[in-house]
Amino acid sequence: MTMQVRQLPLDLGHRPARGREDFLVAPSNADAIAWLDRWPDWPGPSLAIYGPAGCGKSHLAEVWRTRSGAAFVSTEQVATMSPIRILEHGDCCIVEDADRGVDAEALLHLYNLVAERRGSILLTGRTAPARWAVGLADLASRLAATPAVPVQAPDDALMSAVLIKLFADRQITPPPEVVTFLVPRMERSFQAARTLVDTTDRTALAGKRQVTVPLVRDVLAKINDDSEGT
Repeated sequence: MTMQVRQLPLDLGHRPARGREDFLVAPSNADAIAWLDRWPDWPGPSLAIYGPAGCGKSHLAEVWRTRSGAAFVSTEQVATMSPIRILEHGDCCIVEDADRGVDAEALLHLYNLVAERRGSILLTGRTAPARWAVGLADLASRLAATPAVPVQAPDDALMSAVLIKLFADRQITPPPEVVTFLVPRMERSFQAARTLVDTTDRTALAGKRQVTVPLVRDVLAKINDDSEGT
């Protein structure tokens, strides 16, 4: 399968990677990236990207933060910090997981200040904002008018490319059969890919082993055992 690859940031954990050259783009996230690239020419002050855990929403938010200088804001900070303080260094902000327990009145005040300053606010969540149970009519109307772009779980092509990229960042070039073995058996998320590559690297170094299918089979078994034990 041929996948068109563009370049935007991917947070690799062991090596900060915030330049556009470090993010892989596929059909699962292309629409969201097109909207982020469109900024500041959004039709309104807000944009929402939504999708399942591990689909890359935080990476996409980091793409936009790098461009816009936006402040990352947790739902707790939305509730406890004044909008003026949140925007003290600029007129843009990112509220992650805004569909889970955000203070509706506080978010409305933040939204209004962003709009008043002609700034931008990026919201992330697992579902589209129109489905969030906010319990505040003014906020609900603003969320309903917010463009909402889905991000899908990474497909096989993207997961393969991510694994190859993560291995390459550690100067590891695994045989193709290693990636072919891993993709259908691993958890379908970027965080799982980082954990898998990190554990593979450490296991190979500790045992002075090559990165082969038997090695990654052992690594997957260890990760699964650790997950079941937590």
